[in-house]
This record gives sequence, structure tokens and C-alpha cells, in this order.
Amino acid sequence: MQINVIRRWLASFGRIGMVAGGLLLLVATIAWLSGMFEDKVQPGWTGRGVPKHTDQPTDIVHEIEKPYIEEAIGTLKASSRTVVAAKLLATITEIRVTAGDQVQRGQELVRLDSKEYEARLDQAKRALEATTANREQAEKAFARAETLQQQNALSRSEFDLAKRDLQVASANELQATKAVQEAEAMLSYTVINAAKDGRIVDRSAEPGDIARPGEPILTLYDATSLRLEAPVMEHLAVKLGVGDHLAVYVDALDREFDATIDEIVPQADAPSRSFLVKASLPKSDELYEGMFGRLRIPAGRRRHLCLNTDALIEVGQLDFVDVVLADGNIERRLVKIGQLGMPGRQEVLSGVEAGERVVLHVDGSAKESPVKESPVKESPVKESPVKESPADDTL
Repeated sequence: MQINVIRRWLASFGRIGMVAGGLLLLVATIAWLSGMFEDKVQPGWTGRGVPKHTDQPTDIVHEIEKPYIEEAIGTLKASSRTVVAAKLLATITEIRVTAGDQVQRGQELVRLDSKEYEARLDQAKRALEATTANREQAEKAFARAETLQQQNALSRSEFDLAKRDLQVASANELQATKAVQEAEAMLSYTVINAAKDGRIVDRSAEPGDIARPGEPILTLYDATSLRLEAPVMEHLAVKLGVGDHLAVYVDALDREFDATIDEIVPQADAPSRSFLVKASLPKSDELYEGMFGRLRIPAGRRRHLCLNTDALIEVGQLDFVDVVLADGNIERRLVKIGQLGMPGRQEVLSGVEAGERVVLHVDGSAKESPVKESPVKESPVKESPVKESPADDTL
């Protein structure tokens, strides 16, 4: 009996010992994973790896003031644009120009079929000859009647009849003369000439087509009347006036042209809050209607920061600079750059302040510049072997 009791006690103590051993093993594992059995680094700041400025060339970040230009996007259009169309319904027999040709005032452009109108003119001339003969006969009859009437050999009614016949014949002759003039004018419409100097930009018909009154055949514009039409924001447009001189930049030619404002439409566009400004351009064989242009408008002056381009360090698509702090340490900063100013200077939008010194990397590489690290006394610690990437030293 006592033996059974002892066995039960031993079994209970064995289970308790196993549980306690498992708990101790778990606590020891957690302590080991948390680094309890390793040496600790003493708290505090260390300057390990902080570069110091030695004899590298530096430059000051300057704050400058310069004119600020805003651009209005527009299209080149001709103020003098002409659509060449026929006044008659006739077949086109010949078109003597093509798109791109330069034409002079009075130059023949299109010829229409003129047979029908030549026949009408011939008919009108024959009718004029007949009415002229009638008028001459009526004049002779009236002269005889006038002589007889003076001799009292002709009644008053017969004299009035002779006078009426002469007036009718004269009116018929005048009507026939106008008909000839009308037929000549209609015949002249079969030849279409240029109304002014210009350049052909479109050809809408070909020989053999039927020309209809008012239907375009050719389109030409005056190359000397090209101007840039651009919507300009309200706060800029109200400061402009007719006759002001501005610059127009044409992207396709990579050139800037002098322009003069000759019209400002006196009505703002409500959705865009802008006015349509039209600036005339000088004559140039390189400019064509429909080209893209930018109207450059002075918008005042603004202050901005700029630094030497040799101070920039390009890492992928990012730009950095090495700033020399007051204690001589070098701090690498991410900067956002703007437009390129004068040669060797770059606009900076953020990342530095005016008056700060930046390191110049004349050789174009930040890695090759001599860097002196400050001596730091470190406490003896046991470090696990870690392989550092080159980027840790650079950034």
C-alpha cells in the first residue's frame, strides 16, 4: 500500500518537473532570441561614418531676383484668309496651282468651260446690232416726220407716233448694250484670278468637277498676315494692350520671333477665364498656318535660389547635394531642381537655404572626393559580421 502511494507521489513530482523544465527552456529561448546573453552597446550618440569637410571646393547657394515669364499656348492663323470659289455653274477645265504655291495678285488660278457663255455673248452682240439698226431707222423716220410737221403736211398724231418709235428703239438699243455687258461679265467669270498675294493651302476640286457658286475650289492666305492666337489668363490679359511687343516661341523651329499685339477680343471666356489675344508675326518662309506657338508674357519678378551645377549629384532620377554644416560636417540632402539659368547655374526649388555652402564635385563624381571622418572613441563591443553595401557610405 505504501509503495503505491510513493509511486503516485513520484509520478506527480515527475510531471511537475517536466512542466517546470519546459517553462524554463521556453524562458531561456526567449531570452536568447532577445539578445539577453550578448554584450550591449552603451547608449549615446556616436559620429561614426560622418564625413568632414577638408579641402573640397565649395560654393554658396545664392538668392537672386529675375523676371518671371508665363506662356500662353496658341496656334498660328492668318488674319487674311480667302476662299476661291466660282460664281457660275460650269465644268472646271483647268486648275493652274497646287497647295503650297505662292501666287500674285491677278494671277490666273482656275479656268471654267466658257462655250455656253461665249454663245450668250455672241447672241447679245447680234441683238445689239439689230436694235442699233432699228434705232437708226427710227431716227430717219422721225427726221422726215419733223420736216413734214413743220410744213403742216403731217398730223400731230403721226408726228407723236414717229417720236415714240424713236424712243422705243433707243431704249431697246440701251437694253441690248447692257445685255452685252452682262454677257461679257459672265464670260469673265469663267477665268478665276487671285484677288491678292498669298499662298495656296488647300485645293478642294480637280479638273472635270462641276464648279458651283460659293463652293470652295482653292484656299489661300496672306503669309504676311500670320499671327498667333492664344487664350491668355485674365490677370495677365488685363495688363496687355494693342501695340505691345512680346516674344513668340515656335517649338518646331526652336526659334523665337518678335510679335506685336494687334487685337484683344474684348470678351472673356467664362469656363477658362481667359481673353483671346492675337499677336502678329513678321513674314517668314519658315512659318506656316496651323503651327504650334507659345506667347511669352512678362508676369513680374520673383526671387529664387540657384547653385553651381557642379554641386549636383545624380542618383538615378534623384538629385542630391552635399551641404557643409556649421560644425564642418557634410550632410547629403535631396533637392528638387527647376529650370537651368545662366550657364553653370541651376535653379533649386527645395532642399537648401540661401547662404548655405555646398561641396563642388568638379570631376563629376561624389565618390572620388576626399572625405575625412572625425575620430570617434567607441566602446569595445562585439559586433556580428555584417557586409555593408556601398550605398550606406554614399548616402
